[in-house]
Amino acid sequence: MKKIITYFIKYPVAVNVMIIAFIVFGAIGVFSMKSSFFPLVDSDLINISLAYPGASPTEMEEGVVLKIEDNLKGVIGVERITSVSRENSATVSIEVERGKNIDIVLTDVKNAVDRVPSFPSGMEPAVIAKVENIRPTISFSVSGENISLKSLKQYARNVENEIRGIEGISQVEISGFPDEEIEIAVRENDLRAYNLTFAEVAVAVQNSNILITGGNIKTVEEDYLIRASNRSYYGVELQSIIVRTETNGNIIRLKDIAEVRDTWSETPDRLFYNGNLAINVTVSNTNNEDLLTSADKIKEYIHQFNQENQNVQLNISSDSSISLNGRTRLLIENGVVGILLVLFFLALFLNLRLAIWVAFGLPVAFLGMFIFAAQFDVTINVLSLFGMIIVIGILVDDGIVIGENIYHHYYDLGKSKIQAAIDGTMEVIPPIVSAILTTIIAFSTFFFVDGRMGDFFSEVSVIVILTLVVSLLEALVILPAHIAHSKALDRKRLENGEEKKKNGIDTFFNKVNELADNFLVKVRDGFYMPFLKFCLQNKFFAFAIPIALVIFSKLAMDAGIVQQSFFPRIASDRVQIALTMPQGTNEQITDSIISSIEEKVWLVNKEYSAKQSGDFQVIENVIKRVGPGSGNATLTVNLLPGEARDFSSPEITNSISDKVGKVYGVESLIFGSGGNFGGSPVAVSLLGNNIDELKAAKEELKQELENNPLLKDISDNDPAGIKELSIVLKDNAYVLGLNLQSVMAQIRSGFFGFQAQRFQRGQDEIKVWVRYDRKDRSSIKNLDDMRIVAPNGTRIPFSEIATYTIERGDIAINHLNGKREIQVTADLKDLETSATEILDDIKARIMPAIISKHHSVSPLYEGQNREANKTTDSLNVVLPIILMLIYIVIAFTFRSYSQPILLIIMIPFSMIGVVLGHYFHNFPIGILSFLGIIALIGIMVNDGLVLIGKFNSYLKEGLKFDEALIKAGQSRFRAIFLTSLTTIAGLAPLLLEKSRQAQFLKPMAISISYGIGIATILTLVMLPLLLSISNSIKMSIKWLKTGDKVTKEEVERAIIESKFDEDEDH
Repeated sequence: MKKIITYFIKYPVAVNVMIIAFIVFGAIGVFSMKSSFFPLVDSDLINISLAYPGASPTEMEEGVVLKIEDNLKGVIGVERITSVSRENSATVSIEVERGKNIDIVLTDVKNAVDRVPSFPSGMEPAVIAKVENIRPTISFSVSGENISLKSLKQYARNVENEIRGIEGISQVEISGFPDEEIEIAVRENDLRAYNLTFAEVAVAVQNSNILITGGNIKTVEEDYLIRASNRSYYGVELQSIIVRTETNGNIIRLKDIAEVRDTWSETPDRLFYNGNLAINVTVSNTNNEDLLTSADKIKEYIHQFNQENQNVQLNISSDSSISLNGRTRLLIENGVVGILLVLFFLALFLNLRLAIWVAFGLPVAFLGMFIFAAQFDVTINVLSLFGMIIVIGILVDDGIVIGENIYHHYYDLGKSKIQAAIDGTMEVIPPIVSAILTTIIAFSTFFFVDGRMGDFFSEVSVIVILTLVVSLLEALVILPAHIAHSKALDRKRLENGEEKKKNGIDTFFNKVNELADNFLVKVRDGFYMPFLKFCLQNKFFAFAIPIALVIFSKLAMDAGIVQQSFFPRIASDRVQIALTMPQGTNEQITDSIISSIEEKVWLVNKEYSAKQSGDFQVIENVIKRVGPGSGNATLTVNLLPGEARDFSSPEITNSISDKVGKVYGVESLIFGSGGNFGGSPVAVSLLGNNIDELKAAKEELKQELENNPLLKDISDNDPAGIKELSIVLKDNAYVLGLNLQSVMAQIRSGFFGFQAQRFQRGQDEIKVWVRYDRKDRSSIKNLDDMRIVAPNGTRIPFSEIATYTIERGDIAINHLNGKREIQVTADLKDLETSATEILDDIKARIMPAIISKHHSVSPLYEGQNREANKTTDSLNVVLPIILMLIYIVIAFTFRSYSQPILLIIMIPFSMIGVVLGHYFHNFPIGILSFLGIIALIGIMVNDGLVLIGKFNSYLKEGLKFDEALIKAGQSRFRAIFLTSLTTIAGLAPLLLEKSRQAQFLKPMAISISYGIGIATILTLVMLPLLLSISNSIKMSIKWLKTGDKVTKEEVERAIIESKFDEDEDH
């Protein structure tokens, strides 16, 4: 190691070549990095989509889902299985365990589904696929004055195809219209007149509307392909299809018995942009596409389209790149201010030139990190930039220690520049390497944290670790060479017996350094040294203070003086209002309710825009969607982007909610303001197989939550089903040779439809349905009057062979790990409320009472609580290992068993600073605060390493124990003070940031900066105390062993080693 360092110090050309390489490759690295909103996370979800037209939810559950769930038991890598069985379809979702290869699990899942012996006939093949992580980049609507939905859709399809042709964009989705289909609306009277059935009409269409080949004719000259090309793609072309010919030569065509028309599916789905009929286009990004580049290309396309088209316009409804650019700019500004603050403090307390060379390590370390970052799939996003801000203050620490030490060797010990650089660097290599190692070990915790937190914050770790490794190289190789060959080392030179004058800048900064030094010396000698001596003489009193403060901090958290909230709120630029009506509600009713809510939204906009600075509209646009289905509607309210808006989205959301008030007759009405990281703050899954008990438990739990004034948006995933006609056949039906199966098949053909064909028309899949006209199936009387065809050909009115009762059925049946599940969720009305306290109340008071009545029900706490448990469970495993590794590194450095323990004992005391910081800034302590504490561990230990290292070297020099302790504190006061100051300075701009976009990351910055503030005092005062107490314990143990009088020095590892070395020499 010494040879390498000596080589670079002696030959600075090698150093400069290395810097040029860092700059060139670093620049290439920066430009090759993609941008995204949050870190790119690989998918861990597998979806099985099942379609079985005509099946009820119960049929889907019993005939399909349960068989698949049974076969998936025992598949390696599956964490949990959830499923939803609905009318005509079902979805099974499989979560893959962290660290497992999703492609292998996907193959195993496909094999498991293939092993199901049989599915019901008529079911379509299961579609099993990995759910790709795509993130919406930009959404815009296609709309125009008085343009039909059909024309709008055509425009939207053209836009979609043109955007797909743009390089780097693959995910384009259009929505806001029902599926297109061809309806053959048969007339009951004509069916009777010609004695036809639905099946015969459908078969006629299937047999005529075809595109088929019939082989080849091979002549001597050439081959001919035989083809029947009789495919019609539009309803009007099907009208002349022959359904039947009669013996008298009469031909019955489709138009004789039915209306044939191109139509939209009967499942409503309409979208309105600021009141105009529209179609929404959403462009998303996959993991290998760049968000900012995609957004710029789309905006360019939209601008061009709007220039060329007058009657149709594209309007951007939401654009993630605005928020990302805002947050990126914000964090870069904070980072630059942090770097300038660090430089300012370095110049204040160090020689100006030395400060510049130490600060020069920052760009070198960052450029070095960029070389490797792209290889680790790191993108430029909120969290990677945050990682860079955290590391600014830490990077200069080792530079300060090395620079200071080289100074000491040059000025105090009188060595030459080169020799001072070599010796000064070599002397501090052990503590510096172990300090960097402990920080790296502490940050590597994030790689092993489970849940979304681990996925997101592992990116912070990658950035910090890469930057620290490069900075270590810079501090050991580049920095000493620069200091050795610069004017940073310059003893007062005498020329002709006179001291040579320095230039004005040097003189000014020398005075500044002198003043700052005098200030530090005054603080050290006037306050710190007397206090340290006092504490060493009054150990009990000195220990009582920090222990009392830790107890107070814990009590403040428990008493709610300092709030606790596990997950942070993320600032959102959108309000999502979701209306669910009872199933079967007419779409006009749903539309009228959602439209009245939209009116209230514009009233709220008027109120807030009047208060908004800069004459902006607070609400940019509102997208109303009625559908999919007649009972569902949503309003997407896109707000002015975060930084320009004076009001938070929860405040606007609550205002809209208050304006709307209580709406009666709805199944649920949810005002979501976004920003819930990790799911709903309150989510309770009720599990059991007794459906009546589950429903009763759900009602009781919902009632309790609705009575809680702190909660809003209480909903569940078990809405009341649609009203069902439950049919029972009379005896005479069986006499006529009918059975329930044949009767239901005929009813289904008339009222649901008989699917005659399915073909592709452009990008749309078109289904051809044979059924009654809409007006002939719009009342229960139509069912009574329907003629059922018996096997002997007679047609009997339905009312004569069957009866029915009306009752509500299930609309969806949910499963979680094989059991039936009903999930009740709620959101917090106020951001100050702690979800943890509400959940504790549910667990301790509400659920036991419910379970005592309904024994078969068991609760599972989902949403944020599940994410929180994943995170804490993984931390419980990882933290002891991390602490053990830190212990090993320090033990190797000091070759001592007890000294590393003393450093680790100090860690819990940093909680004083963390709690204090959160109290001052009025932030709840959450998972980010704890992740900040983990990062803090690595930084805290560094200060302790510096002090213990000096203490050991003083002991070896022959100083008495107490003297060595005080002198170590005295000599390392400046370095510890300065390293802590620079770390806090790097984070200071983020701490003082008022913008909503930064609030998400603030708790971590609070933990690190306030924690370091307290840790500095602890290191300078409490660590000497601990060393003194540990020495007393070691003396007592030795005295018990030997019975001889024991001196303080002889039990210390440094003295034992030096004696051992002396013995070796002799």
